[in-house]
Amino acid sequence: MATVNIRRDVTDPFYRYKMEKIQSKIEGKGNGIKTVVVNLPSVAHSLSRPPSYVIKYFGFELGAQANAKPSDDRWIINGAHDASKLQDYLDGFISKFVLCKKCKNPETDVMIKDEKITLDCKACGQRTDVDPRLKLSTFIVRNNPKGGKKEKKDKKARREQKREKSAANGDQDASPGDSNNSENGSSNGDAEDAGSDDELTRRIKAEAETIEVEKEIKDDDWAFDVSEEAVKARAKDLPSDLKRSLVLEDDDEEADGPSSYEQLGSWIVETAEEKGGVTKVSDIDIYKKAKDFGIETKHKTVAVLAQSIFDDNIAKQVEDRAALLAKMITSERHEKAFLGGTERFVGQDRPALISQVPAILLAYYQNDLVSEETLKAWGAKASKKYVDISTSKKIRKAAQPFLEWLETAESDDEDEESDEE
Repeated sequence: MATVNIRRDVTDPFYRYKMEKIQSKIEGKGNGIKTVVVNLPSVAHSLSRPPSYVIKYFGFELGAQANAKPSDDRWIINGAHDASKLQDYLDGFISKFVLCKKCKNPETDVMIKDEKITLDCKACGQRTDVDPRLKLSTFIVRNNPKGGKKEKKDKKARREQKREKSAANGDQDASPGDSNNSENGSSNGDAEDAGSDDELTRRIKAEAETIEVEKEIKDDDWAFDVSEEAVKARAKDLPSDLKRSLVLEDDDEEADGPSSYEQLGSWIVETAEEKGGVTKVSDIDIYKKAKDFGIETKHKTVAVLAQSIFDDNIAKQVEDRAALLAKMITSERHEKAFLGGTERFVGQDRPALISQVPAILLAYYQNDLVSEETLKAWGAKASKKYVDISTSKKIRKAAQPFLEWLETAESDDEDEESDEE
């Protein structure tokens, strides 16, 4: 079996730390094409890391689904990826999650405490931290075997807490057509800010002084002007295709002008153009603007966000927007609206992204934005609520690899729970 140095930048043939070269096998065709990493357990053993860490790292870096709990020891990544490409990505995994940051020796153990990952080097005795912002860091912390709880149970618990909190505050979406209930919407948002310590709320509080200044409408910057004249000007300048896409239901339209949802969508689009890209429009500004319109608690608002806060790199941008979205997606109804907005964004606005639907849904699932139950229900039946029925069917067909993976992951979790009992 061919071997390489764990640190491939070391050319010394007598370097003591070796591993097998990655071996991959591509199977299937079309939407069902996948790559099996044949010798992943052996490679992971050489690195003293679980195979699940390596396969999930590949999945994150490639933007593809990767099953971290295979029942048949077949470590699979969706899509076609040759061995040399995977070997290059493995170098990144080794650098970030294996090598000691001081002596660059791979003799390290992973230590997890208080959601912090530390590498304990057996060679030099140094303990160095792993960057917590990395996607795999979150996966490792959530799947810490010493935690005593499964990731799936943690997700359900977190989601139940979110729903109970939403119910306690009062669901402002009880009336679908009530798009102008700004007083109730604002008060609910204030209550949530007061009692919540989620990431976005902390960021809002940290920048409270700046936000207070922004509340004073400045100059002729109509991006912050919600006067009647500015609203009409904004609606006039809004591209007709985007205007149509943001009209979610007939009862959202106002007789004398665009709805609050259209205004929010057009503000995001305009601000993105001014700043040179939608990724430069901050979560705090978006949340503040939704709150100004009194729609920060509405389910239709997240449908608008799904269509306006991403670009062609949506699958990789979901994590960066997770704090904002998690704050605003507070019920099953919100989750369904968010998926509906995604359908319209992908199926109507950017059909070239339909092939990326599995990666997009995976990002939603991994960031706790949409529950497993909602995803399964969505995938089971096409709908013409947000796009035409043929487009809806096409999107769900593209989503099948993810939905099948979800079923497999569910079965694996149930088997493990049965074994434990």
